[in-house]
Amino acid sequence: MKRSLTLLASFAFGLVVLVPARAQQFQSGSNGSYGPIDLTAADATLELPPDGIFQCTTINVGAGRTLRFTRNALNTPVILLATGDITIAGTIDVSGLRGTSLVAGAGGPGGFDGGAPGSAGLPAGDGQGPGGGKAGLFVSGNDSPGAASYSDQPGFSPTAKRGAIYGSPLLQPVVGGSGGGGAAGSPGWGGGGGGGAILIASSTRISITGKIWAVGGGGYNSGVLNSGSGGAIRLVAPIVTGTGGLEVGGWNGNGGRGDGRARIDALDRSGLSLAINPGAAGSVGGVMMVFPSPAPRLDIVAAAGRAIAVDSGPVSLTLPFGTSPNQTIQVRARDFGQVVPIRVVLTPDNGSAATFDAQIDNTSANPAEVTVPVVFPLNILTHVQVWTR
Repeated sequence: MKRSLTLLASFAFGLVVLVPARAQQFQSGSNGSYGPIDLTAADATLELPPDGIFQCTTINVGAGRTLRFTRNALNTPVILLATGDITIAGTIDVSGLRGTSLVAGAGGPGGFDGGAPGSAGLPAGDGQGPGGGKAGLFVSGNDSPGAASYSDQPGFSPTAKRGAIYGSPLLQPVVGGSGGGGAAGSPGWGGGGGGGAILIASSTRISITGKIWAVGGGGYNSGVLNSGSGGAIRLVAPIVTGTGGLEVGGWNGNGGRGDGRARIDALDRSGLSLAINPGAAGSVGGVMMVFPSPAPRLDIVAAAGRAIAVDSGPVSLTLPFGTSPNQTIQVRARDFGQVVPIRVVLTPDNGSAATFDAQIDNTSANPAEVTVPVVFPLNILTHVQVWTR
């Protein structure tokens, strides 16, 4: 059984007296244009801006209230920035959804979808994301689909069907959880969506007595553990306090799924007593930088002969029968300042994902590009993704 970690942090007096001066220097990056978020009268679901960033003055989620978000076209993480205090006495939820017999579970904002269910003789699909679980049959045992991974691998999923571990404990950048593998049957069952990703930063203080949820969507049952992995939560402020919790772990206590990541960066942690569940997924420090500057990024700029506009959203293609399966994906790297090992992944709705590795020399040319030869499945909707290895 995975346990939570309660953070009880304190400083010696000599360090505490330095905090006010240093705290005044930290800025969350908010310009205040969104105004306040004050959730006290009712629950709310907010539409994410195109870049995922809410430029707030203050944020208050009252006790008994829940704040959720609708994914945007780019499926960015949720980024809550405030010039003033952030108080969370209720709940913020960016969790992934459970699959059904008809569709895969959607990832939370910034998270990845589960694998599509197989039916009518069609195989199921692998989960999306760097730690996506592999598809399998709608049965228990070694032939069942795999749960997704993130900071660790699922303990009760078939070894060959588990996703890969990925990401950084510092959560720079903040990345969501991956999807579980789909199950084939009559009908099958979709994999759970990965938990979403959320970054919360205040120029003054973050206080949490409630909960932030970034849990992966559940699997079918205790025998078919095709759950999504937990997502990501990062807090950044001069002062972080509270006795609430950050949930990036098990789905309803189910340990058959990879855990996400949680990170707290603050200068004054003397009032910090947050419970991170599971404890091994959390870390605490003082990296007082909301975004790297410049922020490195990878973009797919062409796929199978089609130009892809930067910031146009996820790339999905269907190549009809009669098309050559031998195609190329063009990837652009910017602001890495080094040779970047990359992995292009083609994930069809039905059938296994295929990976193609390459590298981009971003040392002298910025941006720099590489053309990666790939092999497409035909007549199947296929999702094209790229990330660093």
